[in-house]
Amino acid sequence: MALILIVDDALISRTVIRKTLIAENHKTLEAANGTQALEMIHSYQPDCILLDLLLPAPNGLEILKILQAENCPIPVIVITADTQETARQKCLNFGAKAVLYKPPKPGELLELINQNIPAEKEPK
Repeated sequence: MALILIVDDALISRTVIRKTLIAENHKTLEAANGTQALEMIHSYQPDCILLDLLLPAPNGLEILKILQAENCPIPVIVITADTQETARQKCLNFGAKAVLYKPPKPGELLELINQNIPAEKEPK
């Protein structure tokens, strides 16, 4: 079981993702803006971060830059409605492990999480 931080300003998006994760025995934290996200990352050290790009300040790309500058080892999976290849490439350049487009397919999301969290944290 992993602790996963869901960062999205849209409650419905957080709810859908949370239900998918809880069904797989993961624990979740939620942040509705960039400031909350950074506070939770530093306070709780989640095993994985699911990050939207369009957030109240700082936005998702700025959060990726901050985490990269801090050498943060927590894997980040970006979940966004921005389907531009340039946005995807920027996310990967700033350390995101993967980019999924909204709405994420549950199986694809869970597979990426399981690939990026430590083996001892995976649900049995």
